[in-house]
This record gives sequence, structure tokens and C-alpha cells, in this order.
Amino acid sequence: MISTRQEAPGRWVAVGDDGVVAGELRVFVRPDGRRFALFGPSSDAVVGALLEAALAAVDGDLRVEAGADDAARLALLTGHGFAVDRREHVYAVPTRRLGVDVEPPDGFGLRSAADVDLERFRLLDEALRRDVPGVGEWRNEPAAFGRETFDDPQFDPATYLIAVDGSTGGYVGLVRVWVRTTGPRLGLIGVLPEYRGRGLARALVGAVLDVLHKRGEAEVVCEVDETNAASNALMAGFGARRIGGNIELSWRRRR
Repeated sequence: MISTRQEAPGRWVAVGDDGVVAGELRVFVRPDGRRFALFGPSSDAVVGALLEAALAAVDGDLRVEAGADDAARLALLTGHGFAVDRREHVYAVPTRRLGVDVEPPDGFGLRSAADVDLERFRLLDEALRRDVPGVGEWRNEPAAFGRETFDDPQFDPATYLIAVDGSTGGYVGLVRVWVRTTGPRLGLIGVLPEYRGRGLARALVGAVLDVLHKRGEAEVVCEVDETNAASNALMAGFGARRIGGNIELSWRRRR
């Protein structure tokens, strides 16, 4: 028999008959206002019990992610009223480039995020995030943005780059790779709409791949929305291979 209890705002735990905690669920709100549930490692039975407790308590919609190949978890979620919102590919991208030209186009340069104006960097990040499939009106808190970026232990100034328009000094694109203990992850690649089609995204990705290759990293992992044709083509151009997929589902409270 599994029982659940709410231990703190946005946190539920499941407890077995022996009194031992069998799993937990945390609910958090992203900077775009969307609410997500995150599970710790646990069985589907435990996840189901935690979901029922959380869904009875949350005051709005809730989103979750599941592996595209996890049929049991997907069935559990849809059985609780979740519906598929979007799907994404998970790629492994080789850091060794084979004939891919990655020089920035004339008139543009690449700078480390550690060496740029923080406020302009924050606004660029905000604009690019809002253009990502599955993201709403993302808002970076000015007082927290620098701390959350530079104090993150996965931040690396050599793999977090900003594209700069040399004629105006404007920040027009960025790439970031988080350096994790499990291996590097490409977290975002984006270019402002009016600067696309010039090879800036390819130059940004190529620059960080070169850094990682010199460090002995063979691959970097990334996720790309299935509907994002340009980003899928960009990764394919660097020799990416699909190693999995994720599905985002949402539960909407009836109003």
C-alpha cells in the first residue's frame, strides 16, 4: 500500500507500508509561467499515486516529460488525462567536424558570454528562448540572471558564446553547452530571425564543437523539437545521430 503526503509547497512524497519514502514529485514553474512536474526514480505505481495527489492540489495546468520509448510511463500519463503536446529528438553530435565550414560570416564575431554586457545578454537569451518550440513568454529576472548563469557549476565560458554584429555591436545569436559530469549537453542554439540564413548558427555550433574536440570529448548531446526543420537540418549537417526521444505532455484543469 502506497500513501502520499505533501511535505512542502510543490513537493509530494510517496511512502510504503514500511514507512520508507518510495518516491517524490516536485512541481516547479519555469520563467515562462509553465508548470512542470519532475519525478525522482520510482516505479509507475508510485508515480501514479504521486500524480493523483499533485493533480488534486495544483491550481492550474501541469506538464511532464517522458521518454518516447517508455510505453508504460506514457500509458500511465495519458490514463491520468495527460495529452501529447510535442515531441523532440535526442541527438549525439560528433565533435570532430568533417568538411563543415564554421567560420563566422564577414562582419560578425563570436565572444564568450563571460565577456559581454550582462543586460544585453539577458535580453538576447530571453528573445531566443521565446522562439523555441514549447516555450512561452520567457522572462529572465534581471537580478538573478547573471547569478543563475555564471554560478552554475556546468557553466563554461569557452562553450557559451555570443554572436556579435560588428557593424552595430548588437548581440544576435548564442550557443551554450553545459559541461556535465555525464558529458556535455548543447542546451541552446539560436539566432535572431533577421540574422538567419547567413551561417551564424553553424559557426556558433562549430566553434563549441572545436573546443570540446580539443578536450577529448567525442560527442555532445542535444534535443531538437521534431517540428524544427532548421535545427534538425543543422544537427544533421554536423553528423548527428538520433539516440532517443522525449515527449512533452500536458494536463489541463477543467474550468
